[in-house]
Amino acid sequence: MNPIIKELEEQYKKSDIPAINPGDTVKVFVRIVEGNKERIQAFEGTVIKEHGAGINKTITVRKVFQGIGVERVFLLNSPRIDKITVLRRGDVRRSKLYYLRERSGKATRIREKIEKR
Repeated sequence: MNPIIKELEEQYKKSDIPAINPGDTVKVFVRIVEGNKERIQAFEGTVIKEHGAGINKTITVRKVFQGIGVERVFLLNSPRIDKITVLRRGDVRRSKLYYLRERSGKATRIREKIEKR
């Protein structure tokens, strides 16, 4: 990679992003501008996909709201993202969890990762 591009990317990269993996349950706080007002809205769900690297890294978060599956793609280094908190660590054996789209209810549960102390 070009050192000039790398230097520019480092300038815009966020440092407060936690380690996020597919299967994790996260809460993403997004800044939303409505007219001249700005508010923060939380989106809580399961990470089903990670994509890209460096400044272009994105995650796809899925939740079920009123019986309808909602997926949203977040650019991790976007200035619109206020903060991300990891609520649960998921224990999955694949990187893309698209199979969750066909499942509903208890079938969408993911084992929790037990971490060593």
